[in-house]
Amino acid sequence: MTLLAHDRYCDEIALQLGRLRTLVTSGADLSATVPTCPEWTLERLVRHLGGSLRWVATLVRLRAREMVPREQVPLGEGPEAEGDAAALDAWLAETGELVVGALREAGPEAKVWSWTGIATSGFWARRMTHEITVHRADAALTVGAPYEVAPEVAADAVDEWLQIVEWVRRSGAREWAQELRGPGRSIHLHATDADPALNAEWLIELGEDAVSWRRGHEKATVALRGPLTSVLLAFYNRLPLDAAGLEVIGDRELLESWLKQATFG
Repeated sequence: MTLLAHDRYCDEIALQLGRLRTLVTSGADLSATVPTCPEWTLERLVRHLGGSLRWVATLVRLRAREMVPREQVPLGEGPEAEGDAAALDAWLAETGELVVGALREAGPEAKVWSWTGIATSGFWARRMTHEITVHRADAALTVGAPYEVAPEVAADAVDEWLQIVEWVRRSGAREWAQELRGPGRSIHLHATDADPALNAEWLIELGEDAVSWRRGHEKATVALRGPLTSVLLAFYNRLPLDAAGLEVIGDRELLESWLKQATFG
């Protein structure tokens, strides 16, 4: 597995934030319920994402060695006015400048606190890239807008999520990770539309003591096949397994169990 370049992550954050701003200013109903996060409105989703980006900008700018409480982040909750698309857009624009500027200035190796064992600014560049990758999909699904993401970014988002699951299982940070145990079970993800050079296939093995994964085409207990973006969104519980273009082959119950358990929600 090869990470994207640090500048590529920074570019992607800026690009996707710009696309999110377009959704916000397109006349969308900010009070609409987000179908994939039904506890949130579209505005609450945008404020959550922008607040996370500002929090990371603060961590990186300070080279924080301990967690910075979110309430200490300036304008971390967003603009005071509710339902004001222009104010929300201006806040997002400033947010993008803060986080991308901090990450570019720091470079990938600066020491910065994180909740995993990877305590670098590079970790946060990658994490925020995929935070916005998924939440921009939430916003697009809310307003019925088309959604696309670069293949290399989508594939890296799957890699990152599997690494997070590995870390959670290893550290015991979440109880749900214990439910992923079981001998002789495996999940295969297969992006049917990706360039073969990208190797957008994954085998996830669920053992008694660990969850492991690798890229490649191998037989598994259950396989999820479809376009790369659809596989990504289904694997993040953003699309149903019966969505157009997706196909489940084998033990569907195992895949459904994974999707139910492997979540931070």
